[in-house]
Amino acid sequence: MTRRLVVYPAMVLICVVSLFPFFWMIVTSLKPDTEIFTVSPQFIPHEPILSRYTELFSGAIPRQFLNSLLVAGATTVVTGLIALLAGYALARFNVPMKRYLLIVILSIQMLPQTVLVIPLFVVLRNTDLLGTYQGLVLSHLALTVGLATYMLRSFFLDIPVSLEESAMVDGASRMKAVRLVVFPLVWPGLAASSIYGFITSWNELMFSATYMQQSSRETLPVALQQFFSSYYSDWGGVMAASVIFTIPVVVFFLLVQRRLMQGMVAGAVKG
Repeated sequence: MTRRLVVYPAMVLICVVSLFPFFWMIVTSLKPDTEIFTVSPQFIPHEPILSRYTELFSGAIPRQFLNSLLVAGATTVVTGLIALLAGYALARFNVPMKRYLLIVILSIQMLPQTVLVIPLFVVLRNTDLLGTYQGLVLSHLALTVGLATYMLRSFFLDIPVSLEESAMVDGASRMKAVRLVVFPLVWPGLAASSIYGFITSWNELMFSATYMQQSSRETLPVALQQFFSSYYSDWGGVMAASVIFTIPVVVFFLLVQRRLMQGMVAGAVKG
């Protein structure tokens, strides 16, 4: 009983602290400017407005939203496919200089994003991919594939090799054993790496602002910068756009969470 009296209030407090920024974002997007710039904060708008959302949807936001969704979705799929195969190879095969290869992968992830801007710009320009969705996806892969590969390798290492060997003894080829036995058990890792890849690509600004030279191909992070100028910051518009910006991430996490939790529970039961 004493434990419940401590744990439940702590859980409620953590939920309130975690959800308050989202609550404040939604509330601010509904406030008129006169209620935003006040000395004492107002938690409930007295005169809520929806004009900011109508202005956003009547402008370029829908197109930029689709651009971000296309790029983030493609980045997530390609990242998962590459990381799945590379992680399995690094976990199961005796790759030459594997230890140093893993160090290189992690070292690349530690590089600041600004270091990659100019080299990737030159590569995309020489391959005629500058300003294209394909080029932007490739640039985002430089940010996601390394860590996703390392994550999935750790999950593959936790799966006993004896499961594959048993399947191969029963007549299955290695690829069939991997497809039917190993991949279903690595769903938690694939879900976690997918969440990481999607959020990284969805939030990416520098590559999108540098490589996408046409306004019709801009992504949402670039669009959010348009609400700021040297003389005025439209905080109401920023909050309204941020609400739209946050929805796909929440929906994607809820869709992937089921696979993530199923894999965790299955692993716990089998262990």
